[in-house]
Amino acid sequence: MNGKNRKDIHPGLDVYVILKKDQRSGQKTRGVVKDLLTNSPTHPHGIKVRLEDDQVGRVCEIIQE
Repeated sequence: MNGKNRKDIHPGLDVYVILKKDQRSGQKTRGVVKDLLTNSPTHPHGIKVRLEDDQVGRVCEIIQE
């Protein structure tokens, strides 16, 4: 599942994000959502979130359990 729809993302969700510093390489970082930072219902590059370790990035993939 991609991370472009805000309704699909909530705190506590396990996701892969792309951090700002990794946008060129596309390297993914795994983490657990702490806060949603994007207010619009959708975003073409992914919803911006803060992870529990305080890193900020855009969700590129939601990990299905």
